[in-house]
Amino acid sequence: MGLFGSNYERAGSGIAKNAPKKKGFFRFFEIFGRKFWKLFELNLLYFLSFLPVIGAVVLALALDSQLGIILAAACLVLFAVIIGPATAAHTKILKNFVMEKPTFLVHDFFKAFRSEFKYSCIIGVLDCLLACCISAAFYVYPKLIEQSGSKVYYIFFAITLSIGVIALIMNFYIFPMLVSTNLSLKNVLKNSLALSVVALKTNIITTLILAAVIAVYVLVFMFVNIKYSMILLFLLPFMPASWLGLVITFQSYPIIHKYIINPYYEQRGEVNPELAQVSASEEETVFEDMGGKESPLNRRKKPAESSPAADAPTREKEKLFLNLQNKYFTSAGKCGIITKVMYLESGVSRRKADFRFRNGISPAFFYVHDNTK
Repeated sequence: MGLFGSNYERAGSGIAKNAPKKKGFFRFFEIFGRKFWKLFELNLLYFLSFLPVIGAVVLALALDSQLGIILAAACLVLFAVIIGPATAAHTKILKNFVMEKPTFLVHDFFKAFRSEFKYSCIIGVLDCLLACCISAAFYVYPKLIEQSGSKVYYIFFAITLSIGVIALIMNFYIFPMLVSTNLSLKNVLKNSLALSVVALKTNIITTLILAAVIAVYVLVFMFVNIKYSMILLFLLPFMPASWLGLVITFQSYPIIHKYIINPYYEQRGEVNPELAQVSASEEETVFEDMGGKESPLNRRKKPAESSPAADAPTREKEKLFLNLQNKYFTSAGKCGIITKVMYLESGVSRRKADFRFRNGISPAFFYVHDNTK
């Protein structure tokens, strides 16, 4: 019996070799359940890149001076530099989860952070600048409309928001392409813009999921008791980013496969290495999964403990052999007597007993370890 009463020696049902793979909604939650705790760890790693933002807020509040503002600005610049590589590393791990590849979480995260630093840093800085512009638009355009009374600013405001939405959808594809292809940054941006239109239905679903989760957080912080708001704030390092990232990668990477990666190998007459790896893993070369046909394991029963009365003859034999050893073993002329006694008491052949005595092996040792004919 194992922990909580489970019997871990019992044969499982196995996985049928030709069992159909789950698709869509069911496959997502299968991956989500299998990688649940890994997503917590990944979210914590990704959250490290947001520490400069926390530092900027603390410095701005603690140092109410020009020095505090300068240090806070430096922290924000650091955040803009590292958020892109961190997002690329985050996406790399999530892509491996979706493709069901083996992953060493911390090692692969920082390896991708270093290898994808150049292009992803540029994307991260551009995203931060765009986010600042859109945030400013929510403050500037309503003021301009109020002061001037002109409706033209509504058009500019709508254009700014549209650009923000398009940039958000492009980010669904930019980072997965950066960690999966060797395309130049220019081609990555062009492909991302094209895919934001080609896969419009998928992009709308993904955007709505993101908007719903963000809306829940905002509403809780604004209208719910501060106690529950603090609970959600405490969960930020562990939960939402990796969950949402898994949704984005699960939705976007198959589209990249279909329109970007697979056509490249088809034009060259080659097989996509990722697809080849999947097909190779499905071929059983040495072992075969019986797929639920295994018979239950028969647990080996422990031998019953012998009673003192049952051990009495054995102890008598050992005592007899020890006495004979002490009395006759050093005397070559008495070997025949000892051999005969051993033959009668332990049931071994006379020839084997003679051989043992000629080679100086103790009768007690011979009795304990060799009782076969």
